[in-house]
Amino acid sequence: MQEPSLQIQLSTLPDNPGVYQFYDADDKILYVGKAKNLKKRVSSYFTKNHDTGKTRVLVKKIKAIKHIIVPTESDALLLENNLIKKYRPRYNVLLKDDKSYPWICIKNERFSRIFPTRRHIKDGSEYYGPYTSMKTVRTLLDLIKSVYPLRTCSYDLSEEKIEAGKYKRCLEYHLGNCKAPCEGDQSLEEYQKQVADIREIIKGNFKSSVQYFKHQMKALADDMRFEEAQLIKEKIDVLENYQVKSTVVNPKINNVDVFSIISDEAFAYINFFQLSHGSIVRSHTLEIKKKLDETDEELLELAIVEIRQRFQSDSKEIYVPFEVVTDLNLKVTVPKLGDKKRILELSERNAKLYRQERFNQIKIIDPDRHTNRLMAQMKKDIRLSQEPRHIECFDNSNIQGSNPVAACVVFKDGKPSKKDYRHYTIKTVVGPDDFASMEEVVFRRYKRLLEEEEPLPQLIVIDGGKGQLSSALKSLDVLGLRGKIAIIGIAKRLEEIYFPGDSIPLYLDKKSESLKIIQQLRNEAHRFGIRLHRNKRSTGAITSELSTIEGVGEKTIDELLKKFKSVKRVKEASLENLSAEIGMARAKKIYDAFH
Repeated sequence: MQEPSLQIQLSTLPDNPGVYQFYDADDKILYVGKAKNLKKRVSSYFTKNHDTGKTRVLVKKIKAIKHIIVPTESDALLLENNLIKKYRPRYNVLLKDDKSYPWICIKNERFSRIFPTRRHIKDGSEYYGPYTSMKTVRTLLDLIKSVYPLRTCSYDLSEEKIEAGKYKRCLEYHLGNCKAPCEGDQSLEEYQKQVADIREIIKGNFKSSVQYFKHQMKALADDMRFEEAQLIKEKIDVLENYQVKSTVVNPKINNVDVFSIISDEAFAYINFFQLSHGSIVRSHTLEIKKKLDETDEELLELAIVEIRQRFQSDSKEIYVPFEVVTDLNLKVTVPKLGDKKRILELSERNAKLYRQERFNQIKIIDPDRHTNRLMAQMKKDIRLSQEPRHIECFDNSNIQGSNPVAACVVFKDGKPSKKDYRHYTIKTVVGPDDFASMEEVVFRRYKRLLEEEEPLPQLIVIDGGKGQLSSALKSLDVLGLRGKIAIIGIAKRLEEIYFPGDSIPLYLDKKSESLKIIQQLRNEAHRFGIRLHRNKRSTGAITSELSTIEGVGEKTIDELLKKFKSVKRVKEASLENLSAEIGMARAKKIYDAFH
């Protein structure tokens, strides 16, 4: 039977919550999505004008639509997650299911062993985790072993074998790391009491262990056994120091998952904390590559389901930066202040740091991808119609009105293109008039580019506020370039970015990469302009010192500086060396002037 047309399929979609699947002409699944209302959500793909090219391409490829109705939106979220992992559709974000996370195992046996493992076996043993790194596991186990003596052997310590004397004490006993339960020196009750305390430490609850050791220490001290009491005190110190370092919020905050999201044009980074008694017992950051124009809400909802499944979380409450749809049995909290807000902010900082680390890695591994991402981000941040692959920045430089100059620096793909830098000596402006100087330089720059048919920049940055920006705009108006090249001004004091015709400035995030590029442009233009200004001033000072000598003209001064490089060396030169360059008559005048 032939598939009904898309129009018929759309018209018969229900208004219920559910999951929809798009298929192409070859019956290959393209995309899986969830919806509170299937009819409205799916129809929107065919009625909206989509901003992203990928979404437009997806819609063109859709030849069939299938759907599954579920009771609630949270059920749809779970089903969507499972279907994405099962079919891995081309236009869905990828969720990698990593099975190799480490766990801490408390073995189901007499005198339980406690050890790290990457294998989760259903043998009745207890598994805590998964942890995001083996380093975290080993740190926790080192703490436990420094406080509790545990066996590390794999012997079958059945009551019959111990009584039969089948085993002998090993080196671990003599090192003080084990109490030799294999020879009956430690009772099962005492050993399993340790295991119960260790179980609480792994969960982040140190209270039981600390109280037990404090009681034991007091009993030993009362019995005048001070050396043994001191050993117990050291164990208490180890536990309390570790607890202080690991507790980041109120210890009353227990069994809570924290999620935050940071995203850009191409990727989203979701950080996950699991809290137990105020301590972070698990942390992980998930990187998701966007396929369509997914919102932060959609990505976070998807990630919450994925991460909680992956780490087998049974927490009954989550902290998130905004309202999300989740399992109906899960309490969702959007913290506004206090300890809850602090832990959410810490999670966001971790997501940002992870994102920055990935950027730094990409700069080395894939510089083109880094450049493409940076240009796309600048286009979005500065509200441009196209990516600013070619940017030019202007800066005036004059000190007390002397030697007014200007600089133009050029960045291509976010990097300095020094061969394209240009210096300008101000010709038409008398005195220190920054506005008129800017107008002159911008006019000269783009008049020449137009005459020589050279490519124009996508963005011009003017070092200065509204005044300098207005002056530059006058020149663009005269050349007929207004509206053809984006232009902004940046004021130094508060890093305000001004747009033509808008009196309210834009403030970019101080850590924004777009702002850093603009600041780098401004600083480079200032440095380049100051260099020319200093050269002109120093040349003027040198010339004036030599030109005061009667009979010495500009040509003679040029010859001397070309040979001796500085006035100081001219002063120190012998009469013979001077005469060899400019003749005895002029050499004697210069020599006599300095001696």
